[in-house]
Amino acid sequence: MIALTTLSIFAAAVMLLLLSPGPNMAFVMAHGITHGPRGGIATALGIAVADLILTVLTATGITALLMAWAPAFDVIRYAGAAYLLWMAGKALRQPLALNEAVVTQASLRSVFVRAMLNSLLNPKALLFFMVFLPQFVDPGKGGVARQLLVLGVVLTVLATVFHALLGAAGGTVRCFLSRHPKAATMQSRGLAAVLVLLALRLVLTSPPA
Repeated sequence: MIALTTLSIFAAAVMLLLLSPGPNMAFVMAHGITHGPRGGIATALGIAVADLILTVLTATGITALLMAWAPAFDVIRYAGAAYLLWMAGKALRQPLALNEAVVTQASLRSVFVRAMLNSLLNPKALLFFMVFLPQFVDPGKGGVARQLLVLGVVLTVLATVFHALLGAAGGTVRCFLSRHPKAATMQSRGLAAVLVLLALRLVLTSPPA
């Protein structure tokens, strides 16, 4: 099993990374503002499922095999950028309702799937799990795959709580904006702008040396 000291250091490192502004933070806040607290939590859960999938892929060695294929990085990042641009276009075409009551179960499922795919179609996320998790594995304790799974679960739990709180905070901003007549248009355009910027960031991401 992983030593408690190692787990503590790992958890502290994860929290520092979560507190650093990044694409997931922007994605969660944007959806919390546009879909309310429930939308923010749905986004957090979507990212959590993606994190668990990436953990399993890393523990089984599939991530390393995928990244060993030279075109994989470009294929994933361009697919991710195209998906983000598609979401941005959809946000502009469908103005958001201001009433939290109209955030239906169907729309929450859509937000959940968007968040999950946004993480899975980000080659940086694949590389992060492949590079970050193994640093805290002690081969001498055996069960490397099991240690990777434990670390991935710890990371997922911490990230889910953090992102859920962040999404709820975004929902509070939505409540403020809902008092203004043009808030729906502003929210739709704001979400689209965030998605376009994330797509641009993904396209400009350099492949690993």
